[in-house]
Amino acid sequence: MSLLDAVAARKSHSKVTSDAPTHAELLPLVAAAASVADYGSLRPWRLIELRDDARSRLGTAFAEAVGLEGHHAEKLASKPLRASLLIAVVAVNKPSHKVLPWEQDVATAGVAHTLSLLLHDAGWGVMWRTGPHVDAPAVRELHGLADNERLFGWLYVGGLPEKVKPEKKSKFDPESVLSQL
Repeated sequence: MSLLDAVAARKSHSKVTSDAPTHAELLPLVAAAASVADYGSLRPWRLIELRDDARSRLGTAFAEAVGLEGHHAEKLASKPLRASLLIAVVAVNKPSHKVLPWEQDVATAGVAHTLSLLLHDAGWGVMWRTGPHVDAPAVRELHGLADNERLFGWLYVGGLPEKVKPEKKSKFDPESVLSQL
């Protein structure tokens, strides 16, 4: 399969099995993702693996962030348990006289998307999830974020279910977004 075909076939998988890549399996994918355009080679990002109990602690931080209790808190707290591995994507704003903060954010988003493509290509189901909880103090504290860091969300990663529904993608017209000067 060509790179074009692989990228065109990418889809988000909201439901995955409990399988997940190991830390050792992630390392070459992260190394490859680090090749994205990175103005000034600042590497203004970092990634955090959340497995096992860390996912439960994240769920508790979600519920705390919203101030929920009871059934609603349990439902919100269970969201990080939808995948065995979550990879937090953190933008790290680094001082630079030539690379603006938004350019550093673009590099971070590029790493996250490239990593999701690489995980997909390796046979894993991936979904990039965000939400209003990324900036909540309890969530920031759990991830150990510094003042110059911002959480861009999590890649939820797991095995692909045996029966994956074929994607019914609507036909995209590239002419609608590609113009000429």
